[in-house]
Amino acid sequence: MITRVRSELTRYLRTETVGGALLLIAAAVALIWVNSPWGASYQTMVDTSLAIPALHLDLTLADWTKDGLLAIFFFVAGLELKREFVVGELADPRRAALPIIAAVGGVVVPAAIALAVGHGAPGMDNGWAIPVATDIAFALAVLAMTGSRIPVSARVFLLSLAVVDDLLAIILIAVLFTASLSLLWLGAAVACCVAWGLAQKYRLHTPLFYIPVALICWYALHEAGIHPTLAGVALGLLTRVRKDPGERTAPATHLEHVVQPISAGFCVPLFALFASGVPLNTAVLGSLFTDRLALAIVLGLLLGKTIGIFGVSWLAIRLGVAKRPVGLEYRDMFALSVLGAIGFTVSLLVAELALADVGAETIELAKAAVLVTSMAASVLGSALLLRRGRVHQARRDADQLPQGEGSTK
Repeated sequence: MITRVRSELTRYLRTETVGGALLLIAAAVALIWVNSPWGASYQTMVDTSLAIPALHLDLTLADWTKDGLLAIFFFVAGLELKREFVVGELADPRRAALPIIAAVGGVVVPAAIALAVGHGAPGMDNGWAIPVATDIAFALAVLAMTGSRIPVSARVFLLSLAVVDDLLAIILIAVLFTASLSLLWLGAAVACCVAWGLAQKYRLHTPLFYIPVALICWYALHEAGIHPTLAGVALGLLTRVRKDPGERTAPATHLEHVVQPISAGFCVPLFALFASGVPLNTAVLGSLFTDRLALAIVLGLLLGKTIGIFGVSWLAIRLGVAKRPVGLEYRDMFALSVLGAIGFTVSLLVAELALADVGAETIELAKAAVLVTSMAASVLGSALLLRRGRVHQARRDADQLPQGEGSTK
């Protein structure tokens, strides 16, 4: 009975709707908690240190969720990206062109708008990178809840777009937030990646090898001065996605099946709990529309993502560089582009990294801008998807009507 309940729970956690719902609940709990009379206890929890002296690791609980648990999230993202490029939608260059081009537009245009609006403001030297990322779990959860009546190709487009978008964000994290580099530790991390790749090549299956290698790779990158979440995406990309004859599933499929519920049900919600605790008083809310950094994030996410994804996609289709997804109209793609403005998990991570030297108040303001804009994008995108869903459903009903009338005659 316990095994059956656990199996049902993990199956439930694999659904995008549940993952997104847990993310929202965790963020709501953090916001309510920090803005309640018990807000000081929230800050105490966030700042609590959990050290491992033997490894010279002295991180707060918030840092452990940001540097440790998100590595698992990025591992799942790496597995999804590898699968899409090898056996998924991105394996066909013609079908892969549009989401890749859209993802590039969804990174470049928000960054350009953020730089233009916030130029010269404190923290903007790296803060322009905050609005470039789309939250995979959040965006797909909103699509699953409100876009069930639009063609299935919408999910494929949004998933492919978000995965490539996150890869670009990961590259930015590696480039922008590596202050000092230890070549010795970097070499150790590379050695771990090589060992992982060779183990995959020679069909080694035991977790007794892979778990220690993953932990050592994470630690080596941390000591090298590179954000350790990159260990997750690197190992995910090195995992085999094609199954051999006689194998029930490929290693990437099996690992995603095992790890994704942990990521969706524990890692990402816990990160949201620790990262979303932003005091929302009148001063903070007022600053969202007056502070140049906050405005850069709001406009970069809401306008930049929508214009970048939809505008570049429209241009690529019109020029014949890419093809529009089957069954989707431009209005459907515009609604999906609005969902691309949901920049929750990775944007919060980038905000903490980019503004670490500016001050806690600036970080809180940037987080508030990300949270408010992501919620606005989810509400607006949901409304557009529901409207488009009614249009598609009406067309399906109209197509079936003549058949029904013919059968009665």
